[in-house]
Amino acid sequence: MSTLTTPFTDKRMAEIVEKVQQGQRLSLEDGIYLYETDDLLTLGQLANEANLRKNGKKVYFIENMSLYFTNVCEARCAFCNFRKDQGDDGAYTLSGSEMIEYVEQHIHPGVREFHIVGGHNPHVPFQYYVDSLKALHEKYPNVTLKAYTAAEIDFFTRISRLSISEVLHELRGAGLRSLTGGGAEILSDEYRQKMRVDKANVDRYLEVHRTAHNMGMRTHTTMLYGSVESYEDRINHMLQVRQLQDETNGFMVFIPLSMQPKSKNASIMRRNSAYEDLKTIAISRLMLDNIDHIKAYFINIGPQLTQVALSFGASDVHGTIVREKISHAAGALTPEGLTRKELIWLVKGAGRIPVERDTFYNEIEVYE
Repeated sequence: MSTLTTPFTDKRMAEIVEKVQQGQRLSLEDGIYLYETDDLLTLGQLANEANLRKNGKKVYFIENMSLYFTNVCEARCAFCNFRKDQGDDGAYTLSGSEMIEYVEQHIHPGVREFHIVGGHNPHVPFQYYVDSLKALHEKYPNVTLKAYTAAEIDFFTRISRLSISEVLHELRGAGLRSLTGGGAEILSDEYRQKMRVDKANVDRYLEVHRTAHNMGMRTHTTMLYGSVESYEDRINHMLQVRQLQDETNGFMVFIPLSMQPKSKNASIMRRNSAYEDLKTIAISRLMLDNIDHIKAYFINIGPQLTQVALSFGASDVHGTIVREKISHAAGALTPEGLTRKELIWLVKGAGRIPVERDTFYNEIEVYE
């Protein structure tokens, strides 16, 4: 039964509501219209209905820890303030033993996933990236390694002269179990040229995930929105993800990432509005009918808006993280991480049921 209560009078919105409730797919034109409408409440309620059908009132989180082996990067993406050149103040490349020392200082009981991303450092060989995972896996065999973006995997193929599948085979042997979703930005080569995204192009990003899925891996995927892209670019991004999911069914979650300015002192006008963030989460839920989860990433949109997003189609609030660096290097004003108790409070405060999960959305504990 429909839970919609807003009196929509717009014929176009009424048609979209009917399509969603009858299980029909939304088109490019539908998605663009949803970005252009000012009927936020109908959009939110429609996305909430879609999410409740998939996940009920359960909202997922994980005890995880973000790790960054190196911030040295050959790419110079316009939106990134994390990267450094070799020799810059603050540039670093950690060995496996140095990372283990860092982990031992910051890890807390219950961590079941390491979320590992970093720069495309051309000053170390591919074996360095393999050995980095191997060191962690040997020291913490019960912690799942979710490591590297599709763009990093593409970079590894270039420095190793191996194929995508060969690179993934080597990394899996070192303990890799899933890929992170980053590196997607906006899946438009025109956008990537404008924003100097001089790393994996659209086809390579999708091919890395396709290859991983065909090897039996389940992965994550993102969309970084709020810069020069159009609404059409965003919807086309979602449609390309949806098409690959139809083919492989390998994506577990879609993560809309709200663009951060390069300075914490940037004015409010340089940040995405809460209105835009909620719209993007809701539209993601409606367009991506074949992906189980949409993540509300509190690092980028803040804990309070994350709570609201749980009534706009989101069913995941990420994890404890411990110390996030990339978004905060770009000006995020949010906490660097939250505790398990805080995440449970956040979810319950939104009238939902917190569920602690593992990397693959197997339920560990339900906090009724």
